[in-house]
Amino acid sequence: MTKVGVDVGGTFTDLVFLADGRLWTHKVLSTPLDPADAVLQGLAQAAVTEEKHQIVHGSTVATNSLLERKGASVALITTAGFEDLLEIGRQDRPRLYDFMVDREPVLIPRSLRFGIRERVDSRGRVLEPLEDDGVTSILSHLASVGVESIAICLLHSYANPSHEARILKRALPLGVPVSASHRILPEYREYERCVATVVNAYVSPLMERYLGRLEEAVGKGRLRIMQSNGGSISAVVARQEAVRTILSGPAGGVVGATAVAREAGCDKVITFDMGGTSTDVALIDGDLKVTTEAEVGGLPLRIPLLDIHTVGSGGGSLVWIDEGGALRVGPQSAGADPGPVCYGRGEQITVTDAHLTLGRLDPDRFLGGKMRLDSERAGAVMTAFARQVGMDPLRLAEGIVTVANATMEKAIRVISVERGHDPREFCLVSFGGAGGLHACALAQSLSIPRVLVPPHAGLLSAYGMLVADVVKDYAKTLLRSTVSTSFEELQAVVGVLKEQGVRDMKDEGLDEESVTTEAALDMRYLGQSYELRLPCQQDFLSRFHDLHRKSYGYANPARETEIVTVRLRVKGGVEKPPLASVEEGSADPGVARVGERRVFLDDAWVTAPVFARETLRAGNRFAGPALVVEMSATTFIAPGWAATVDRRGNLVLTR
Repeated sequence: MTKVGVDVGGTFTDLVFLADGRLWTHKVLSTPLDPADAVLQGLAQAAVTEEKHQIVHGSTVATNSLLERKGASVALITTAGFEDLLEIGRQDRPRLYDFMVDREPVLIPRSLRFGIRERVDSRGRVLEPLEDDGVTSILSHLASVGVESIAICLLHSYANPSHEARILKRALPLGVPVSASHRILPEYREYERCVATVVNAYVSPLMERYLGRLEEAVGKGRLRIMQSNGGSISAVVARQEAVRTILSGPAGGVVGATAVAREAGCDKVITFDMGGTSTDVALIDGDLKVTTEAEVGGLPLRIPLLDIHTVGSGGGSLVWIDEGGALRVGPQSAGADPGPVCYGRGEQITVTDAHLTLGRLDPDRFLGGKMRLDSERAGAVMTAFARQVGMDPLRLAEGIVTVANATMEKAIRVISVERGHDPREFCLVSFGGAGGLHACALAQSLSIPRVLVPPHAGLLSAYGMLVADVVKDYAKTLLRSTVSTSFEELQAVVGVLKEQGVRDMKDEGLDEESVTTEAALDMRYLGQSYELRLPCQQDFLSRFHDLHRKSYGYANPARETEIVTVRLRVKGGVEKPPLASVEEGSADPGVARVGERRVFLDDAWVTAPVFARETLRAGNRFAGPALVVEMSATTFIAPGWAATVDRRGNLVLTR
């Protein structure tokens, strides 16, 4: 059986194939108007025609529809009096002293938010029964106005979902997707639960159409979707819980980078994924870090997802001058259409054009020689732009790269220095089509001593989808004092969650023997507003005090504590594709040298050798400046850096 990992990016769609222990790759330009076209085009070009194949796909459909506010027309049914919950939100303001700030409009207009008379308290006791006549009236109205999706979020439904379940059952005959909060996020905090449910309803119809088209083309049961939490789910589940696919592409990159880094002996890793549109960074200190406090498109998403920080800086990021005359790069991108100027259709300068101007890209070996870059066109547009801003074209190109580096360096500092981690203790794993062009400069700025550039660097996110386990997250809100809660009672709650997890894994086609679980607790001191997460173990109370002291600098063991939520992560192991080994060679990489390029460095043109990645051998070593070219990416080894090839074919860059 052939397994296929697919990552749809803003500029390119990447495909990695695995069959009979053999790995091969393919890359096509993305089709922004219909991302499925590029996926099907890539599969056709790779001639995947056999009956038995499985695709694991990282989708940007849900993410883009949310960011661009191009989702479905959604109606919200909530407890009477809470119709304006989405408008009110929380009292925190991102810009505290800005009185002129414009808030993003909510996803559902007031005319489509409906309150129903009912009330359940925080312990699940019914204080006011559900008004059935009101449900009938609301659903009748929704049928007449023709909404595309429905979200249901009642107060305290995490404690007692019976009212939501009754509305859900009666809404299904309308024939549109229905999202209920007790299925999407059965946790307390009504605003965050409501947002997650509404976002799911907002993106589900688009995912339904997109996945339906793909399943029709590749065959039902052969398509799996990457989740934001670092695991995959079936396409059937992804249709119902589309919110879990937000940031699924970057999650694949983190999973792939972690697997490659561990094989190379690196446990403390900063992942650096620079694609055509954006850069995604994450910090791994042992295990993958999962968070429920992310924000996407200005909305809090408390679904479990990998802790990834994203900035709008990629190879296709557009260059512009702001009102103050400063050079800016991104966040707008040329994407796949029209693309950078050197691709032949674009009219605005991008980071890729700057690298080509500086000689850091080989126009004849881009995408393995399948796509020739237009140096003359890029040079002409760069010169014209430089004339407008009164700069030398080469200085402008250097400035573009410097500004892009500053944006990405800040992103890495957010996940490392600002959270108490010393970058000097980590290895930078660089991937994505453009990552290798910036890795040395970023590592030098942050004093990171070692950079790892894996083989097929531009396709690592797609590879990560092949190694990702099937992962599901479950939660049960308790809101109980530890004085009245024993560890045995917590184990009983975990047991119930585990039963559900094992059943769901069987539905995913996995045996119980391949399933592992990790239980955790969200805890706080009584009276606090937010929690800390720690393993659910016998000594959980002392662990909480230690973690609180480590996180905030103090702890108070005499103060009463509270267990807010019990969590369970369930993993179903999948067969991991083997990492290939490369042949041993001498320190001299002369056989891999395929040419040379003139590169602009420190006010002068210097000659740099060009090496073909596929012919490098383990043990090869060479110093910068140098270029290493492969089908999916180019790596620039800066002066003062040296590259060594390890047994897995990774480029290990050191000062």
